[in-house]
Amino acid sequence: QARLVESGGGLVQAGDSLSLSCVASGFTFRQWNMGWYHQAPGKERDAVAWINANGNAEYADSVKGRFKISRNNSNNTLFLHIDNIKPEDTGTYFCVRIAHMQAPPTIWGKGTLVTVSS
Repeated sequence: QARLVESGGGLVQAGDSLSLSCVASGFTFRQWNMGWYHQAPGKERDAVAWINANGNAEYADSVKGRFKISRNNSNNTLFLHIDNIKPEDTGTYFCVRIAHMQAPPTIWGKGTLVTVSS
């Protein structure tokens, strides 16, 4: 059964950097496009970054320059690095598997919560 497990969330200060991880299992990770979604408190989930099987990345305009998505196919792990984190980055971050870049996810992780204090 395909599964995604995120980690790395917590309480951070505005201006800090933070790295999130997602370990995939139950499917051939290296063959799939992947992504990250962000859900701020009380709001809908928004896609923030995507990466294809070859490692090419795309970003939502709102996070370009601060977020970096990457992957390690040898250990089935997806990463999201956030620089200069802001209070509006607070929320739950979800790792997703996608069939095509920017397509709706086919599998969701349970998420990891990030809280940014100002």
